[in-house]
Amino acid sequence: MRMLRGLGIAAGVAMALVVQVSVLPHLAWRGIVPDLGLLVVVAAGLARDERFAMVVGFGTGLLLDLTPPADHMAGRWTLALVIVGYVAGLARQEAPPTRPALAAMVAVSSVVGSSVFALTGLVLGDLGTGTADALVVVLVAAFMDVVVGLLVVPPLVRLLSPPTVARLLPVPHRDPVEAG
Repeated sequence: MRMLRGLGIAAGVAMALVVQVSVLPHLAWRGIVPDLGLLVVVAAGLARDERFAMVVGFGTGLLLDLTPPADHMAGRWTLALVIVGYVAGLARQEAPPTRPALAAMVAVSSVVGSSVFALTGLVLGDLGTGTADALVVVLVAAFMDVVVGLLVVPPLVRLLSPPTVARLLPVPHRDPVEAG
């Protein structure tokens, strides 16, 4: 069961990245698209814990760094998404599972991920734009991630959550004739 679950998560990450690099660029605004990989990592952190989310973030970031349209040094998205996984996993313990809390978590994760990515580019000399442009990109990406995240993250959290005993047990069937 664990192996099938792991393969399902890997397939979900791969599917999110394929959509992100092949479909979403056609809908981009000024080259900015929602970061589906980041949303998968946030959902992993909210569904489980920070260790699980960091592993998902590492794999997702590595795939993002090596996917052909990547025009940056490898490792930047990996580092950013590992940190996002850690933050999302810690937030799971603190925040109540409400829509406003989810929107705040996605916004914080998006800003953290995009900022780490931009700062590592600045440190490594791989930014390609100025810091003012990077700030605009971070804020627009955060807005897009929140809008898409409110639709995508709740089902992903349910999908990535570990099976509970209540979900595994069959629901007792009550005959309406006997009940009343």
